[in-house]
Amino acid sequence: MDARHPTPGDGDAPDTGAAAAGPGAAGAPAPGAADAPGAAPRGGVAPSPPGGLLDVLNVAAVVLDDRGRIVLWSPQAEDVFGYRAEEALGRYAGRLLVREEHLDLVVELFARVMHEGLSWAGVFPVRHKDGGTRLLEFRNMRLRGESGDLYALGLATDQSTLRAVERDVALSTRLVAQSPIGLAVLDTNLRFLSVNPALARLTGVPAEAHVGRALRETMSFLDTAPVEAALRRVLGTGAPLVDQTLVGRVRADPEREHAWSVSYYRLEAGNGKVLGLAVSVVDITDRYRAATEAARARRRLALVADASVRVGTTLDLRRTARELADLVVPQLADAAAVDVLDAALRTPGEPGGPGAAGVRRRLFRPLAAAPAGGRDDDAGCPGAPYEADDEGLVARCVATGEPYLVRRVAVDDLPRLVRGGETPDGLARAGLRSYLVVPLTARGTVLGALSLRRTRDAVPFDDDDLVLARELAGRAAVAVDNARWYQREHDTVLTLQRSLLPHAPEPRPGLELAHRYEPAGAAGEVGGDWFDVIPLAGGRTALVVGDVMGSGVSAATTMGQLRTAARALADLDLDPADLLRHVDRGTTGLRDSTATCVYGVYDPRRREFRVANAGHLPPVRVPLEGPPRLLDLPTGVPLGVGGVPFDTTTAVLEPGDRLVLYTDGLIEVRGQSIDARLEQLLALLRETGGRSLDAMCDEVLDAMREPDVHDDVALLVARVH
Repeated sequence: MDARHPTPGDGDAPDTGAAAAGPGAAGAPAPGAADAPGAAPRGGVAPSPPGGLLDVLNVAAVVLDDRGRIVLWSPQAEDVFGYRAEEALGRYAGRLLVREEHLDLVVELFARVMHEGLSWAGVFPVRHKDGGTRLLEFRNMRLRGESGDLYALGLATDQSTLRAVERDVALSTRLVAQSPIGLAVLDTNLRFLSVNPALARLTGVPAEAHVGRALRETMSFLDTAPVEAALRRVLGTGAPLVDQTLVGRVRADPEREHAWSVSYYRLEAGNGKVLGLAVSVVDITDRYRAATEAARARRRLALVADASVRVGTTLDLRRTARELADLVVPQLADAAAVDVLDAALRTPGEPGGPGAAGVRRRLFRPLAAAPAGGRDDDAGCPGAPYEADDEGLVARCVATGEPYLVRRVAVDDLPRLVRGGETPDGLARAGLRSYLVVPLTARGTVLGALSLRRTRDAVPFDDDDLVLARELAGRAAVAVDNARWYQREHDTVLTLQRSLLPHAPEPRPGLELAHRYEPAGAAGEVGGDWFDVIPLAGGRTALVVGDVMGSGVSAATTMGQLRTAARALADLDLDPADLLRHVDRGTTGLRDSTATCVYGVYDPRRREFRVANAGHLPPVRVPLEGPPRLLDLPTGVPLGVGGVPFDTTTAVLEPGDRLVLYTDGLIEVRGQSIDARLEQLLALLRETGGRSLDAMCDEVLDAMREPDVHDDVALLVARVH
């Protein structure tokens, strides 16, 4: 609007009093209207530090008397107009500050303000002390003193500065209101001062519901403790925190997790006063979910890779099942269990085994469980077989070969999800939320089922979890199948070998006897060791210990043949060396027939032990008095080599002497020398003098037998009466 045509009350009209009065300090009172300097403010309110915005605007205050003379000149007026107080006070404002061409208009406006009491506002050109013209924004009004005198108050500030502030405020307001980024301003007590529409949409809480309330009150659906700690840290240090990820569930979508990138900034005035905090929030849910899904995919691939390494490390059925259960907890489930059909563990033809008739209900054996938090009652413990309910999902899974997924477990689902020894109430107390069961299928045969449960993880199983579980179960099923076949072979070989070994020998003249046989842990490693006690004429007794090279059914069969041959030749009353020579000849037609053997004959009348060795470890003589010693025998060569003679050695025994015959499974240990192990055996036998022979056997096996051994052990001990 033209400055020459101001309108009373119009924001663009020149302010009469202001034009005449010039700039003044904002809020400057008329003479007689202000409190005395230093007086306590009315109401007892303490003064607060000046605001930064007033310093930016630099508002000048000027007071004129009813004749237009300057009676008050604020310090800011010096900055705006250029005149010092002593240069301005007492002079007519129109003559000092207004150019000649504008003087009539100013006088008219001044008269209207003083006579009519109207306030006006506008932009007016003012003469600066330096001779230049400045456009100032004015606000003018009439004042009345205690004595009834009239004054004109003019407030003025530079128009360009005011417009810049207005633009900044307008820009900030529009940006905050229309920004897609959630924005909020909080005071120093962490209470909301303002919230833009974008943040209200993100949180699902109306903007007006935020204002005046604490963070924890409006964001109760989130864990606000770390957010408040971060805000207080920024408030105290002034250092911003940028791109902090916050994850939670909003009221508008409580079933899914949302993610936000949050930044915190401290707000300060131009004079450094702390005003509060600004918070910006960007919704990164899609990116977060994509990253989460990518991480899940990597974990699934890692699980599949781990399955080929961690499942099936041995041929032990129960350990294989345990490895599978341990693999999926807690990466895939909070609890897991492996159940295998009891019939699948039986040998064909065995009662209850495959093909058995009349078995209507499915009998399961819980082989392994990996419960959440180490609590066995969460998933059930391995134990005795149980009859599965035909309506249960485990039984249906095994019957149909199809998986079953219960994404969200309801109370009505619990009876179908119990396993042996469990109850629906127990599952409810465990907090079962989601359930998945997949079959263990190998070579077209369903062997059992893998059950997965989530009790702590609120995210239910989905189709991707089902695919992963089927892949893991398929890989594990092959290992389980291999383990069960090796278990069957182990049982078969062990049964065969035990049938070929002698039963408890009858007492022999002049001797007290004890023996032990310990099979190897793995099926393919059972079979080669044997011992025998053979009665001979004249009260003599033959003591035999041998070891067939190799393992399995073939070794057990060869062992049986060698034992039979030795028994048959013993009846011919041959010298021990001659007997080994005949046995050696008899093994030339046998497959995998190489074996080591010690054959000795004890004569109680002469107390002589005549012994020959075919590549075996020498027996130990433990005298009643004195240290144990290995019998000094020629080593000889193993049976089956052929063409090498054997020698017979005679040892005279005293009453109370003990003979210890053993196979190399007792001595040979990976990582230790044979000599060191023999010294360990001799030291152990030195300490067993007063014990019974059975106790002596048990102590030797306990001390010398390594866990998870890969060889049989045969031990035969004889004491001379």
